[in-house]
Amino acid sequence: MNPKALYKISYGLYLITSRKGDLINGQIANTVFQISSEPVTIAVSINKKNLTHEYIKESKLFAVSVLAQDVPLSLIGNFGFKSGRDADKFEGVNYQRTGSGLPYVTDGTLSYLEARVIQEADAGTHTIFIAKLTAAELLKEGVPMTYAYYQEVKKGSVPKTAPSFVPETKEKAALNKYECSVCGYVYEPELGDPESGIAPGTAFEDLPENWVCPVCGAGKTVFEQK
Repeated sequence: MNPKALYKISYGLYLITSRKGDLINGQIANTVFQISSEPVTIAVSINKKNLTHEYIKESKLFAVSVLAQDVPLSLIGNFGFKSGRDADKFEGVNYQRTGSGLPYVTDGTLSYLEARVIQEADAGTHTIFIAKLTAAELLKEGVPMTYAYYQEVKKGSVPKTAPSFVPETKEKAALNKYECSVCGYVYEPELGDPESGIAPGTAFEDLPENWVCPVCGAGKTVFEQK
């Protein structure tokens, strides 16, 4: 079986949020889709180990922030590679709340959806939450982020708890590329890091000492040459 066949499935990239009493949390997910139109129902797939899963199970509520193509990698890294058990992911992030008290980010977001869970399906490592839409608003016009764009253009990496995670093989390694040992982001000198002001063609050795991984914020010392 060739796991690369799964790469051809289309995905988006979303921020899923929920609450547990006064506590809030959120995570990045790529599996969100509409199921029906009357009533409008949507579904999300969430890893059972994640704190957001616990909050959705408790409150039966979740919100979806539909991310724009130009959303900063740092926001994806903050919600995709950190745990709400260890840090407040919303610190320093601009967000508002839906009528049910669920947070949605206002920067780098095209629209948000609010939904109430009506059914759950056990999917092994994940739970598929099926929910009835209770609110939805457009925030701005733009192009939504796709999983392919995130990986192929922004060079973003995938957390091990993602449903589409596939371990990299040796054949993907290449000289002069440097991989973050924390999140898997790969710095490619020929591409640079435009979001951080690093021009294409900048060698890893010439990066400023205060440069950090654009996804998870780790320093240069955790990068390994591939």
